[in-house]
Amino acid sequence: MSPEPDPRSDIDGDVYVSPRHLAGSIGIGDPALAPLLALGWDLEHDDLGNVYVNSPDRKVRLGFLPEGEDDGLWRINAYKDPFGPPTWGACFNDSCPTEFVRAFTTALAEAYENGPDAYLAAPDPESVDRDPFLAVVPLMQRGWQIEHPRWGVFAIHSADGLAGLEFTTGRLDAEAELTTRDARWSLWAGTSIDRPVWYATASTDTPIALLKAVTECLSDPAPLPRWRQDTHSYIEGMAQLTPILPPGPPAPTPLDVQRAARRPAAPPAASVPRWSTTSPPALPGPRR
Repeated sequence: MSPEPDPRSDIDGDVYVSPRHLAGSIGIGDPALAPLLALGWDLEHDDLGNVYVNSPDRKVRLGFLPEGEDDGLWRINAYKDPFGPPTWGACFNDSCPTEFVRAFTTALAEAYENGPDAYLAAPDPESVDRDPFLAVVPLMQRGWQIEHPRWGVFAIHSADGLAGLEFTTGRLDAEAELTTRDARWSLWAGTSIDRPVWYATASTDTPIALLKAVTECLSDPAPLPRWRQDTHSYIEGMAQLTPILPPGPPAPTPLDVQRAARRPAAPPAASVPRWSTTSPPALPGPRR
């Protein structure tokens, strides 16, 4: 019977980063692509190394764009008509923690399985399931603070002030929402939303279930594993790093215990006179 594996041996990192909004990208796209590829979506590459994933009906498209024109590493769009303009779009930049992107794509995969009424479900304040406020609830439940930084903007910030979500009210330019940071929803981390360390945006009609998946992941108090030497994978100087202890020796199995019990006892050690600082007794002299 073999010993149980130590779960720490499967952790991809040597430090934990906390809070998790001060982590960064792990530098590879595989974990966030996996939920969609598991559904059999098409995967294509271009000559530059960019990756494109398409749903079977071509109504949801993802681009992983390390060689794109800007820092928008992940661009995800959904369409009512595959030949028409996007119904909604989301973007995660090249420094955004990969776990947050995976949370989005995992929820997207589930929504796609449920059909267009789920993955094209626009937010609706009158709906119990699609109220935009639902995306904010996980943050509020974990101590984030509501603010109104300027007219027409609802904001909520982490307790340390180093991460935030902003929701812009009023009319927005549909094309700008898909191509710039002037979107309905904006997530960011750092000391300023104007110069964030990482950011993510989502347009007006992005389904609330997808946004809520990200805010739940973002506000999770559990730290994220990273490699200390990969300083791009966390916000150096701000994030708290805690070493991940190496696996300890495996616990003995019942068979190990039985074998140890059957081993013959070791013979007693020979008696060894104790060393002493006192003078030894004088030897008797010769008899006369």
